[in-house]
Amino acid sequence: DRMQNATVRMQGLIEDLLNYAMVTTKARPFKMVDFNAIINESLFYLEGAISESKAALNIESLPLIEADPVQIRQLFQNLIGNSLKYCEKGVAPVIHIFSQPAPDNKINIFIEDNGIGFEEKYSDRIFGLFQRLHGKSEYSGTGMGLAICKKIVDRHGGTIKAKSVLGKGSTFIITLPLTQNPGK
Repeated sequence: DRMQNATVRMQGLIEDLLNYAMVTTKARPFKMVDFNAIINESLFYLEGAISESKAALNIESLPLIEADPVQIRQLFQNLIGNSLKYCEKGVAPVIHIFSQPAPDNKINIFIEDNGIGFEEKYSDRIFGLFQRLHGKSEYSGTGMGLAICKKIVDRHGGTIKAKSVLGKGSTFIITLPLTQNPGK
């Protein structure tokens, strides 16, 4: 059993390392992307987890942005997936996704949840490779998901940060330019 579990963990780690590397090596050209459609695609892939957790999602209208649609879907899938995974046992996740204009022709996209949260002193650390705040026995994963998110956001000329209160939930704030420089 331990060998099988180790093999499954290693396979997940290899897949996540490949996904991390492909952010730049398999990048697609940017085009106008409807973030509402991307969210819907992400929700389709997460349908089982959403149904199982009885999650409530409140998604406000999101903008059109020049981006790599596959990477943006992966970004939302990872962040929404984390909101579904890191929730209190017996408490249905509540996820709110919305946007607000930001200075310099940028947009802030917020993903808020009512999950377990974390201590804010770890808010920078969580975006590093192989960083986990919880043991493998508590929550599955390789510690690569948020590192992949950061690399995607970096490629798009943006920033990602997290605010959280332990036991109250987390908010991920993605700031992206509305248009990209030619040649990206």
